[in-house]
Amino acid sequence: MQPHPTLDQLQVFLAVAEQGSFSGAARKLHRTQSVVSYTISNLEEQLGVELFTRTAARRPQLTDAGTSVLEDARRMLSNLDVLRARVRAMSEGLEAELCVALSGIVPSEIVVTVLQAFRSRYPTVSLNVTVGTLGVVVDALMSGKAALGFGGALSTPNDRLAFDRIGHTAMVPVAAPDHPLAQPARALTLEDVRDQTQIIVSDASGLTKGRDFNVFSLKTWRVSDHVTKLLFIRGGLGWGGLPASLVREDLERGRLRVLPFAAFDQREFALYAIHNSAQPPGPAARWLIDAFRAGFAGSAHQNSERMPSVK
Repeated sequence: MQPHPTLDQLQVFLAVAEQGSFSGAARKLHRTQSVVSYTISNLEEQLGVELFTRTAARRPQLTDAGTSVLEDARRMLSNLDVLRARVRAMSEGLEAELCVALSGIVPSEIVVTVLQAFRSRYPTVSLNVTVGTLGVVVDALMSGKAALGFGGALSTPNDRLAFDRIGHTAMVPVAAPDHPLAQPARALTLEDVRDQTQIIVSDASGLTKGRDFNVFSLKTWRVSDHVTKLLFIRGGLGWGGLPASLVREDLERGRLRVLPFAAFDQREFALYAIHNSAQPPGPAARWLIDAFRAGFAGSAHQNSERMPSVK
């Protein structure tokens, strides 16, 4: 017959092990010492092992078997505490899981800082994060795969989505220091860039199919994300536009140079928290929106001072 220890028995066992005595456990649990002793005896009978050595002259000591069971008991009771917290949170309206879609243009340092705070604030909420282009973000929201998205605005209105501005970013044209476009000591023209390979991020969703932005070269290489694009540009495989926050350190360390190319649109553009209009954000999602907005507000002045200028 398989043993079936109860959670109450495990809690009593843990109390005895932590207090070092049956009397101490009894005081902690507000029970009589005889009840504690009886509970431990029943648990030992259930498991078929002796958990404590008992002598009149010494306090109860964990046996080898007791030490092994103690680790399992702690883990099981810890899992129970997590379950209770999760159920309590759900009964109060807190999301059990939050699916978020992030555009690759959202500054990574803000993402990490916000999510560190989110983990501390909502330890019971599971987070599922998808990163991609704006089209991927929109597709995830429209299909219900994500409850919350962060990215830029759509070129055409969509009544099914609500946009809440949280900050801004900008794209800058860059190349490796030894790239041909980084050599001229003058402003670049369309003729200069026309025959140079430009690295572009493709939108896997098809949302922007047939529409390329800030594309000037006749020869293009397409990649799936900005991180790959950065690696290619840093390696001298081509030039292209990247989020200012993503290339800041490379520019400061001389691994990349900003290209003096006036035709490239470097104006700041807004970033938004996006959600389905028919499904308002829950408590954790609302906190996340406010945290991202605060993150952008806190970094705006510092970033403007640190961003290298075109020389």
